[in-house]
Amino acid sequence: MTSERDPNTTSESETVREAVEQSRSGAPAVGSVVRDRFTSDEIFQRIVAAADEEITSGSRELFFSALAAGFAISITFLLYASLTASTDGHEVLSAMLYPLGFIYIIIGGYQLYTENTLPPVALTLERLASVPALLRNWVVVLTGNFAGGAVGAATLAYGGVLSPEGATAALNLAQKGIETDAGTLFVKAAFAGLIVAGVVWVEYASRDTISRIAVVYLAFLAIPMGNLFHVVVSFTEMLYLVFQNDLALWLGLTDFVLPVLVGNTVGGVVLVTVVNYFQTTESRLESARFEGSARQLSTREWLFGGFVGRSYVPLIDTTSEADEPVDYRIVVPIANPRTESPLLELACQIASTHDNATVHTVHVVQVPSRSYGPAQRQRIVAESDALFEDIREHVNSYDVGYECSTVVSHRSFEEIFDIARRKDADLTLLNWGDDRIWSAVRTERPLTELTHRLPSDFLVLRDRDLDESEILLPVTDNAHADLSAEVAASLRTVAGSSVTLLHVVDSPGERERGEQFLADWATERGLGDAKFIVDDSGDVERAIEREARDHTLLVVGATERGLLTRLVTGTLHFKIVEDVECSVLLAERASGRSFLQRLFG
Repeated sequence: MTSERDPNTTSESETVREAVEQSRSGAPAVGSVVRDRFTSDEIFQRIVAAADEEITSGSRELFFSALAAGFAISITFLLYASLTASTDGHEVLSAMLYPLGFIYIIIGGYQLYTENTLPPVALTLERLASVPALLRNWVVVLTGNFAGGAVGAATLAYGGVLSPEGATAALNLAQKGIETDAGTLFVKAAFAGLIVAGVVWVEYASRDTISRIAVVYLAFLAIPMGNLFHVVVSFTEMLYLVFQNDLALWLGLTDFVLPVLVGNTVGGVVLVTVVNYFQTTESRLESARFEGSARQLSTREWLFGGFVGRSYVPLIDTTSEADEPVDYRIVVPIANPRTESPLLELACQIASTHDNATVHTVHVVQVPSRSYGPAQRQRIVAESDALFEDIREHVNSYDVGYECSTVVSHRSFEEIFDIARRKDADLTLLNWGDDRIWSAVRTERPLTELTHRLPSDFLVLRDRDLDESEILLPVTDNAHADLSAEVAASLRTVAGSSVTLLHVVDSPGERERGEQFLADWATERGLGDAKFIVDDSGDVERAIEREARDHTLLVVGATERGLLTRLVTGTLHFKIVEDVECSVLLAERASGRSFLQRLFG
């Protein structure tokens, strides 16, 4: 007799199975061919997931984790020196507890420079992280390691931790490294880098703590047994000599620590590129960090991503490429599709005045940390899709194209720029309010640099029961006012809005010149039939506030100093935005700025 399965039970069991077989990052938790053994592609996916977590951590978290790791290295130096003294320098017995500090670091999840060589490099090789992001990770971790090693060396030198015999052995061990020539140091350090990077690869292939401890212990035992050098241990040894007045600091850094640092780095990276990376197949990113291969950076973003592009992979990104080319695309990032209908209405009205236009709504879900697994991912995307159905019907009533996607990220403001750039947006339309998407800003780049190179034109709506019937447009001679004019012309066409142009001059003697300027400006932008007002008070904000009382929507362009940076940082001292009672639409055009302009403002 054949029994029928309950579809609900089947679905639930598949969800449980998926949760068991995938970690919360989307990387495999069991092997696909043999459950207790990972393929090289699966190991790589696990490394990418961990690297993405590390490379997007804040500098404070990275530094203090690295600080703890650096101090833990002093345990290795302490035990190595103590056992060397107590075993009369026996090569095997004196090294038996050398790996203990490394076990603490790797099993405890601390950040160690050499142990961090493989994961971020793997992420960077796949163009999922930028080179500047990699270098920033290395610098922060190395600085923390050296700071922790310095504390440990000072403790050993001045704290009376070592016995007299142990102190003598510590001096001898450190002196042996100092006396080695730079070329030999480099080669020995490169071999140590190979060993450490290999430990990381094998560690991610392990599924239990006991296996990891065994791998770490045996691998790091090879460093003292082979007379090899690890940069953080070497730095601690060097500082111990300095604190004992047996070595000059600069000499120790240049003749000892630097060759070891370069050797460790080269050895680790060579193993990644030559052995581990190229043994994987083209499918190595199929399930790593959600559509990993589709999120690869451009060459420019890869080389300069810390300054001009993305430098990480978001938790969820359902964005896909459009099937047909689009002549004009408006991207609308929204936090709540149910409550931001005025923003969507405005986007549809503007899009309807362009040929072959598309409105792309992006549901941006901001999370504080990377704590979402496959089940949560499915739930978030399903909820977004349900919310988008009503939006789709409304947008289609305007006879414009429609696209939608969901992005879950631990960032907010910078994510909006990445979305606009990926979708090649012509216009990005945002909602401004207390619950705005960027209320908890996180960005890997300075806001000034981010906002000086806009990926599209930007409109920011301050909604007060949006009514487009009477539009007031203050006019100045810049590109942002041109964008305001284009928006006003669109609304006049679609909503039948009445447009009033306001220009402020410094004195009554300049009124005639102001009237001529306003007439010429309006004619060039197709607003020659608008109502003209020239104010000769010289007080721009007071004039706008006065005229706005008789209007329902104020469309105002940014100043040359920009708009978005000050909106995000709360430094927009534009008093009229708060004082006027009507809705306000702030406009900023994506205009190119030279290097000198970006450098000096």
